[in-house]
Amino acid sequence: MYVVKDLPRQIDPARLELLVKAEPATIGHVLHAGFMDTGMRGILPDVRIAGTAVTVRCPGADCTMIHYALGQIRPGDVLVIDRCGDHRHAATGGAVAYAARKAGAAGIVLDGVVSDLGELRHFGFPVWARGTSVVTTKHLDLGGEFCTMVSCGGVGVRPGDAILADENGVLVLDPDLIETAAPEAIRMQDAEKTLFARLERGEKLPDISGATQRVLARLRTTP
Repeated sequence: MYVVKDLPRQIDPARLELLVKAEPATIGHVLHAGFMDTGMRGILPDVRIAGTAVTVRCPGADCTMIHYALGQIRPGDVLVIDRCGDHRHAATGGAVAYAARKAGAAGIVLDGVVSDLGELRHFGFPVWARGTSVVTTKHLDLGGEFCTMVSCGGVGVRPGDAILADENGVLVLDPDLIETAAPEAIRMQDAEKTLFARLERGEKLPDISGATQRVLARLRTTP
C-alpha cells in the first residue's frame, strides 16, 4: 500500500542560512535530543547542509517510493529515508544522487546502505548512510510512504523538520528552535577561537575550563 501526503512548507532560506552556520556538535552542547545515532555517517568530508525534511518510508528491496520522491522534492529539501530496518539493499547510488542533485536537493539522509561510492563522490552530492552494499534495490512495487512521520537514525522525523548535517553527524530540529539553538552555538564557536588563542599563548586547557580549580578544591575537602 502507498501513502502519499502533501509536501511540507519549506523553511525560510534565511533561517536555514543561520542554521548552517552552526555545527551539529556545537548544538550538542545546547540540546540533548534530535541527534541521529553514530551509525549515520557522511559519505563526503568537509560538507555541512541545512534543509527542510521531506520524508520517505521505503521497505526492503524496493526503491519505488524513493524514485517517486525524486519527482517531488524541491531545491533546498533534504530527502530523509526510513528503510524499515533494511541494511542489506542499497537504496541510493549514483543515479538517485544525481537526480536529487538536479532537483536542487540539499542532501539525502538514508537509514540504510548505499552503493556507487565513486559516483557519489564524483557528483559531490551530500549523502549520509550506514554503510555500503553491492546488493541493490529494485522496482518491486511493494508500497511505501511519502511525507509521513518516519524514523531515521533512531530519531523521529516529521515532514518539515529542519535537518542539519555534517561529517560528524545529523541533527533533526523543530524549525521553531532554530533561532534559539543556532545563535547560541555560533556564539560558542566564536568563543572557541578565543580559547585556541589562549592555548597558543601557552595557557593550559584545565586552567581555562576550571577543571584544575575544581579538582584541587575537591582534594582540599577530602579527608
